[in-house]
Amino acid sequence: MSLISNGINSVRAFSIATGSWPDGREIQAPQTAIVKWHSILKDVYYQVYVNGRYSGTTYDTEQRWMIVPVPTSFNSAIRIEVFAVQPEHADMDLSDELCDSITDSGRVKISLLRSQNLPCGATAFIYYDNGTGQIDYENPINETPIIIWPTWQDKAGFGMSGFGYGDFGYDSAAAVGFGKGCFGQGRFGLDADIIQWISSPLSAGVYKFAIKVIDEIGNESSIVETEPVTVTPLPKPAEKLKFISYDKQENQLVLHISNP
Repeated sequence: MSLISNGINSVRAFSIATGSWPDGREIQAPQTAIVKWHSILKDVYYQVYVNGRYSGTTYDTEQRWMIVPVPTSFNSAIRIEVFAVQPEHADMDLSDELCDSITDSGRVKISLLRSQNLPCGATAFIYYDNGTGQIDYENPINETPIIIWPTWQDKAGFGMSGFGYGDFGYDSAAAVGFGKGCFGQGRFGLDADIIQWISSPLSAGVYKFAIKVIDEIGNESSIVETEPVTVTPLPKPAEKLKFISYDKQENQLVLHISNP
């Protein structure tokens, strides 16, 4: 794993004010925050991820702060993470290494390899057990079927593209090239795309999902089931939170939460 978390501590995030009123109240910029941290690591760069998405890299190995965009969310807390990376990984988006599988937001992400073996006109349906342990195959949870090949130009195969310009028996002008898609998952030298589907927010629990592909004349593929997925939604952000006092010697912060 290229992301390094050990040795980084005291990660703090502050909203940035765009100005202030005469009485001292701040005018907030809700979509920007400054993130600061401490680190004992040497000769490494730092990356900040917001809700699992890459937000930026420090410009040198001594920088310990960064201004990042953050979503305006009133339904869930925002997760900000800081990692160290070696210089050769400084400008790389390494969000695929994060172990959130988006379940910290109460959602689940399902990935399907768009292999060229999937037929034209195919659609995919996703099913789940609603936390009961028994998957309901009568009612797919994706309201709109996932169309595997939205346009015919995306599908490669004999006679499907520039006829006679691809490999023998396999016209591949429309296929994903080597290193252009999900590396190593497609045919040799012809990588494949990944289709991703994200669920609506789910309650805390353990879920199982399944996916089935159906071609245009109704033939069904074998069903592929996932391992159990644990969903733990983030807590809602605190409302009506007021700062009371801070004891620097005791390192004690006193807050007050008003009644709704």
